[in-house]
Amino acid sequence: MTTNAVFARAGLLAGLALLAGCATTEGVKNPSGVPVTEMRPDERGFVAGTGIEAQDLVTVTDRMARSILGIPQIARAQTPPSVVLEPVVNNTRFPINKDIFLTRIRTQLNSKAAGQVSFLDREMMKTLQRERELKRTGQVTASADPNVVEFGGADYFLTGKLDGMTTRTTAGTSDYVLYSFRLTDARTSRIVWEDSAEIKKQGLEDAAYR
Repeated sequence: MTTNAVFARAGLLAGLALLAGCATTEGVKNPSGVPVTEMRPDERGFVAGTGIEAQDLVTVTDRMARSILGIPQIARAQTPPSVVLEPVVNNTRFPINKDIFLTRIRTQLNSKAAGQVSFLDREMMKTLQRERELKRTGQVTASADPNVVEFGGADYFLTGKLDGMTTRTTAGTSDYVLYSFRLTDARTSRIVWEDSAEIKKQGLEDAAYR
């Protein structure tokens, strides 16, 4: 084989190797990583810590929704009581979206309670007031008397509190969280319902929560 032929063959082989390498790596994403796994919200996954997680949220809020429906003030009410949600207090070390607990309790009751309880949307108050003013001034049409105030008052306030205790040693981390919720009579300030759930976890490593 001539020298030119040898170089030509070597160049061809090098080109094929380069193309093969490109074909092998193209489209490969995180070859050493863990693929995404779709899970149920109440299922404990492999990415977990000792703090408040999705499965805790589902377990606790399902329990609270069932508990609320069982009290006489709700179950035996002649008309569905009106409830206003108040912010949850988070006394744990975990910087979570605490109000998601009440949001899920509300959605569970609204979807499964068959009209036994109603919630007043106080988050929309500014929007509702602006709409009422537009109707009063005739800027938008109204099917009812725009001068009649139709905003409902609360019969009960629903709120909660998350309290936690943490222990750390060279053996790992232990977290205890108490989830407590209560329903307060808006007229008398009496607590007509209260329930809680406790969860304790231990682990070798701590996790970062956002």
